[in-house]
Amino acid sequence: MPDDVVIRRSRGLHRIFMLAAGTAWGCGLLVFPAGAASTGLPPLVVPATVERHPGKMVLAELVTPDLAGAERFYGGLFGWTFQGVPSGIFAQASLNGQVVAAIAQRPLPPDRQPGWLGFIATDDVEKADALAVQNGAKVLFEPHSFANLGREAVLADPQGAVFAILASGSGDPPDVLADPGAWIWSSLITQTPSVDAGFYKTVFGYESFTMPEAQDAQHLILASGNYARASVNPIPSSWTAGRARWLNYVRVDDATVTAARVTALGGHVLVAPRIDRQGGKVAVVTDPQGALFGLLEWSESDAAPAGAAK
Repeated sequence: MPDDVVIRRSRGLHRIFMLAAGTAWGCGLLVFPAGAASTGLPPLVVPATVERHPGKMVLAELVTPDLAGAERFYGGLFGWTFQGVPSGIFAQASLNGQVVAAIAQRPLPPDRQPGWLGFIATDDVEKADALAVQNGAKVLFEPHSFANLGREAVLADPQGAVFAILASGSGDPPDVLADPGAWIWSSLITQTPSVDAGFYKTVFGYESFTMPEAQDAQHLILASGNYARASVNPIPSSWTAGRARWLNYVRVDDATVTAARVTALGGHVLVAPRIDRQGGKVAVVTDPQGALFGLLEWSESDAAPAGAAK
C-alpha cells in the first residue's frame, strides 16, 4: 500500500499482496548480517526536516557478495545513483536526490542468500528496542549511532522475521506517493499473523485491522498516522521454507515492462506480473544474486486524499 493511501483504500489493494504471498518463493530466509551506514555518506533526507513518521518503512539495506553487480542491476532497473566509501564495500543509493537504499558487500555462507532489510522509523531506538525484547524479539545489532544517518538497531521478531529500526538524524521522508523507483509497500509473511501484528503494534504503536474478506483474522493491515504502512499475511502452504520474513515493494510505472527488464539484467521473476482487481499490477522478483523484492504498479489516480476517513 502506498504511504499516501489512507486505510480505507487498502481494502482493495490488499488482494494483490495475497496473490503474491500465495505463490512459492523458491528461496530461503536470510538472517541479515548487521551493518549499515558509514561516515561520509549523506543523511536520509536532504534538506533535513523535523518530520517524524513512526512505523513507516523509510530505508532498505541490501547485503550482497557483489556490490558492483548490485549497482549495475538496480541502477539499470530503477535509475538509482550511488555514492560509495573508499573501502569499496558499502554504497548508498539515491533517487531524485533522496536516499532510498544502502548496499553492503559481504561474503555469505552457502546456505544464505543476499536479501533486503527494511528500516522502520521510530522516535526512540532504545525504547523500541527494549519493547521488542520484552515481547520476544532478539537483538541482532545493538543500538548504534552513525554520522549523518542517525541511530539504528537490527532485530528478529518472535517468529524470526528480521527488521531494523531507525531514528533518522535528518527527519523522515514525507508521507506522499512514492516516486517510481522508490519503496512503496511492505508485507510481513508469518506463521501467526494476528500474534505477530500484536508484536508490531506494541513496538511501533500501529493500529491494525482485518481485511473484510478475511474471516479468520489472518490478513491484516498495520497503520500509523492514518496511513496504511504494511500488510501481515500467513505463510502460504506452498512455501517450503516455512519461515517468517518481510517482503518490500518498489513502485514502478509498468510492472510488466519492469519485470522484463529484471530478466534482461540477469534477475529472475518468481511471481509474474498480475492484474489487481483495481487495475494495478504486482510482481515478485530477485536480483542476479537472489535478493527478493516486489514490484508494484500504482497510479496517482488510485490514491485517496490524505486524512480521509477509514
